[in-house]
Amino acid sequence: MADKQSFTPEEWAKVLMSPTVASMAITAADPSGLWGMLKESFASGAALVAAKADPETNPLIKALVADYETADGRGELKEALRARFAGAKPDELVGRTLAELGEVAQILDAKAPEDAAVFKAWLAGISQKVAEASKEGGFLGFGGVQVSDAEKATLADVQKTLGTQKTPGTQKTPGTIA
Repeated sequence: MADKQSFTPEEWAKVLMSPTVASMAITAADPSGLWGMLKESFASGAALVAAKADPETNPLIKALVADYETADGRGELKEALRARFAGAKPDELVGRTLAELGEVAQILDAKAPEDAAVFKAWLAGISQKVAEASKEGGFLGFGGVQVSDAEKATLADVQKTLGTQKTPGTQKTPGTIA
């Protein structure tokens, strides 16, 4: 099983920021105002908490969560996000996040092939939970849809980029969000 030492520092930085990037893709696809963005952010954070609490969570995911809990890990994450997304215009964010997730998928396939499928499914699950966290298009909490067309399209792009397209009969993998 892979862990932080299985990757170069640059590769680990990409893996470390991948849950945040998976969330950003959805939020950028259809920004839902301050309250919606907060709900989406909480959904992303809840995925990390759930992974930590689940005894069946994949060890690579556990290593990532453990690194998130350290000041060094959070600093590394913050710096990696700043370096990758500084100066990005809102209309560029979805494309940049998908490109970043594609790089992470390649890194995982090369450096952690036994963990890659579970980890990528976990990232796709985070995107799904973020998309479902806040209604889009309503007014003062009334109306709207749970997942907008833009979010659905971006979810499909995330799944395609990660190679996790859903097929009928797919079951929950330990360490993923169903």
